[in-house]
Amino acid sequence: MPCHFTKDKTNLLMLQTMSFLRRILSNRRAVFAVGIFVLLVLIAPDAMAQEAAEGVAEGEKKTLMDKIVDAGPFMYPIFILSILMITLAVFNALQLSKKKFCPPALKDEILANMADVRVRSAIDASAQDPSYLGRMAATSFPLVDATDPETLGRGKVEDSIADFSIRENSRYMSWIGYFSVIAQAAPMIGLFGTVAGMILAFDTMGLSGGANPSELAGNISLALMTTAGGLVVAIPSIFCFYVFKNKFNKLVGEAQETATEGLDLAVATVNADQQLAKVPEGISEG
Repeated sequence: MPCHFTKDKTNLLMLQTMSFLRRILSNRRAVFAVGIFVLLVLIAPDAMAQEAAEGVAEGEKKTLMDKIVDAGPFMYPIFILSILMITLAVFNALQLSKKKFCPPALKDEILANMADVRVRSAIDASAQDPSYLGRMAATSFPLVDATDPETLGRGKVEDSIADFSIRENSRYMSWIGYFSVIAQAAPMIGLFGTVAGMILAFDTMGLSGGANPSELAGNISLALMTTAGGLVVAIPSIFCFYVFKNKFNKLVGEAQETATEGLDLAVATVNADQQLAKVPEGISEG
């Protein structure tokens, strides 16, 4: 009877284990995370052991690239973050251009049409241009109210411009915001690699039964390479974040200013006769 109980309990444990594994395998994120963890567990000891076995010949100097390679698997995510930073920088540099936000030709055409109160022509020209300004004008200018000659419905038009900016800006800022994520993640990964390297360095020193200053200094130097690598990625990311953020705000401000200026020109043209009628007769005479 005890044997049967033990066998049944073992079978139940196996079924529960298989069910748990099936649930994990059905989740792609979990599989990816487990795979990365297993890879690090398998690579880290081998890398450290190989480094300890090879050693550095007395008087031999290593290049910076050699030290980066010897720093171990913690440099891999930092390297990936550096690739992402460069990719984001190129993407944002291409995305945040005057041509895609406020093309000079479209700007001049909108201002010329609005100065002559040709609102429909300004809308048609804007609708044919996929730029930020074109989409903004095509969205807001249809709200120009001809029945309100004093303001031409300025309040509704300005509200539409603001709503358009809120919707569009979040999409652009999300890509710029990734620089901030990289700038915060890279030093943390580097610090984690340094702490792990220091632990292994002192552990090696303790197992050796004595303190070898040259060996300890070499291990600490390799451990600190991860922190240096994290800072090398984080510092440019901070600069990129503020540079692209300021450039984006400048481009958006120019587009908004153009739309508002076009509306001002239209209002001024519509009310030109009324403004002249308010000027006392003979005031301009010599």
